[in-house]
Amino acid sequence: MPLRKYRSVEEMPSPRWSERLDPENLRRACDVSALAGRLHPRRFPAGLHKYRSIEDASEARRGWELHDVAPSERS
Repeated sequence: MPLRKYRSVEEMPSPRWSERLDPENLRRACDVSALAGRLHPRRFPAGLHKYRSIEDASEARRGWELHDVAPSERS
């Protein structure tokens, strides 16, 4: 595929939209999901974890998610 140089974004052709019920859309969605998983894999502690309540489990999950987010993305 040849590379083309544009002076501004306005000169660029708009992206091609796919049809709404195109069967290829599912494959594209799976490819994007797999790419996201490779670029930033989710990591969870190994093993079985028991909690006394739903609140304890939710708090542990929040900790895992906070640890999984890059430091620049934390609020």
